[in-house]
Amino acid sequence: MQTRRQCLAAALLAAAGAPALAQDAVTVYGVVDMAMVQEAGGSAGKVTKLTSGVGAGSRIGFRGSEDLGGGTSAIFLMESGFQADTGAMGQGGLLFGRQIYVGLQGRLGTVTVGRQYTPHYMTTVMADPFGSGYVGDSKNMLAVTGNSFSRMDNTVKYVSPTTHGVFLELVAAAGETAADRESGRQLGMALDYTSGPLRLRFGYHDRNNDTATLRNTDNARNAIVAAVYDFGILKAHASYGRNRGLNSSVWRNNDNPYGYAETPLASTDSKDALLGLTVPFGQHALMASWIHKDDRGALNQDASQFALGYRYALSKRTELHAAWSRIDNRNGASYTVGSAIESGSGDRATSIGIRHSF
Repeated sequence: MQTRRQCLAAALLAAAGAPALAQDAVTVYGVVDMAMVQEAGGSAGKVTKLTSGVGAGSRIGFRGSEDLGGGTSAIFLMESGFQADTGAMGQGGLLFGRQIYVGLQGRLGTVTVGRQYTPHYMTTVMADPFGSGYVGDSKNMLAVTGNSFSRMDNTVKYVSPTTHGVFLELVAAAGETAADRESGRQLGMALDYTSGPLRLRFGYHDRNNDTATLRNTDNARNAIVAAVYDFGILKAHASYGRNRGLNSSVWRNNDNPYGYAETPLASTDSKDALLGLTVPFGQHALMASWIHKDDRGALNQDASQFALGYRYALSKRTELHAAWSRIDNRNGASYTVGSAIESGSGDRATSIGIRHSF
């Protein structure tokens, strides 16, 4: 009899817990991307390498949610980057260097806290036919060339609900400097609008450069407007950016590619322009982009990048890819052709690779 009661109690507990378990979800996902890359035009000559994260950064991630009732959910995401060619961790050895956050999602929007992408960077990615990857990566000249590097630590982010195709993003990050609440702090925002085949987005970022070595210096301020229009047979991409202040435009091949520089490496006043195309046909897709950096400073260190790419989908989760890119540096500018996670060594590069997502 006791055994029968225990079995009945266990069955009731399992039944009671089933709905709650059904409302919760945890997903494990990832990307493994490898490519053969040849770089040229650098001071050391040609470099040929088998490397990871060319089309997209190799990663493993965990995301999930819990239904709290009343239309509110708790959400989290933990994403770790790695080098598939060596097994080393990415993002300078950080355990969850790509992203890690926790927050609440409901009818009034979503609030998350942790290490997260900046709205300015996501605006740049939207405009880039290469999606901030491959050797045609816009980060070679745009997104990383500014104070709005791709991620912010110590970030509080709010994303509004979408109304009539419009939503708003707001971010703030503390510099966490003792006795100085403004030192190193960051603020950003984006306004996003979608209507049928058209998507428009404006992104802005402001970073206080006050550090031990940059006391009382100018803030870095970056603004960008981007547009994508899907004609069906092709997508047209365009963006225009304005960068002002110390560290508002820095060369990607510095000693700290995942942070901002302690001394200015390029212009403190520049304009950016991007034009691009994506042409999908069946399992194939062609990509092309032109990017121009207009240095408004005294040195006039302009640069232009032209890139071509090709993707072939073997399945929904596996693709082959190839790309070529070249940068024309002027008056001592030193922009280099990199990829999704590497800065590169010269002014031109070719890659061919494979990517699998799970």
